[in-house]
Amino acid sequence: METIDLRSDTVTQPTDAMREAMLRAPVGDDVYGEDPTVNALQERLAGELGFAAALFVPTGTQSNLIGLMAHCERGDEYIVGADAHTYRFEGGGAAVLGSIQPQPIPQDADGSLPLDKVEAAIKPVDPHFARSRLLALENTWHGRTLEFGYMAKARELATRRGLGLHLDGARLYNAAIAYGRPAREVAAGFDSVSVCLSKGLGAPVGSVLLGSSPFIERARRWKKVTGGGWRQAGMLAAAAMHALDHHVERLADDHARASRLAEGLRRIDGLNVTACHTNMVFLDAPAARLKDLAAHMTKAGVRLSIGYLPSIRLVTHLDIDDAAVEKTIAAFSSFSF
Repeated sequence: METIDLRSDTVTQPTDAMREAMLRAPVGDDVYGEDPTVNALQERLAGELGFAAALFVPTGTQSNLIGLMAHCERGDEYIVGADAHTYRFEGGGAAVLGSIQPQPIPQDADGSLPLDKVEAAIKPVDPHFARSRLLALENTWHGRTLEFGYMAKARELATRRGLGLHLDGARLYNAAIAYGRPAREVAAGFDSVSVCLSKGLGAPVGSVLLGSSPFIERARRWKKVTGGGWRQAGMLAAAAMHALDHHVERLADDHARASRLAEGLRRIDGLNVTACHTNMVFLDAPAARLKDLAAHMTKAGVRLSIGYLPSIRLVTHLDIDDAAVEKTIAAFSSFSF
């Protein structure tokens, strides 16, 4: 039985065309800066998103980490959402490896940080306090897009108070499709942006960190220090280039299928669809039935993340078609809540 995997958009398989692009890629030693496909990817994304330079790295976690370390020194702090990925789901790397103190701020429902609370959290210049150096935002967050004008207001605050501004844009292209705007406009105003290529875009691995040339040179050193120096990485960069060429506009299909999935699940008694944003559906079910639900869905050939977040998250992606959506709705419908 073919399995429908809705745990995340990280589970996508490379398409045949992507595998062919990987096979044909010219490669070199990236630590020496000699991989032509990696260099082409970096130059392309820097140009398309409006930055001077870019750095291709293995993971989004490393991209965010070395970005924070390039912005901050030991004893500095970054201001971040209390439920942001960089704070909750990246192993505390900024504190563990960078000696950077996080200052978490409770987020609003759309993932934004109330800017009055951000400003109140900025520390005085005094040896008693960590030095506030950076504001980190996330877009999308749990599939939600930030209100578009909010990012300009955050930029104004960061400039006025002398903070850097970093965007965890793991799903930047999902945000761009949802806004109906070019990705460059979503990234505008940030000092650094991390973009993941192995989620909705369907590449097998890799993220890109973008910023000024001096910033990227600092990040390049931290990439090597944290074990991210890779050699003939052009095959992976070729997959990313193919994804950018062929898998951006089709993100709208994932968003449409998530809406269809949410619509079908709302008709099921005992199941509460709490949100549907971009390619993610969140739902609640009776806690006493979750274990049986997990077993039932597994038997039906549908993989879910149950227990990882307070709600059950279903994520549509490159490998989820209309038939998979209908089969998932049917599997939930056949369970007694």
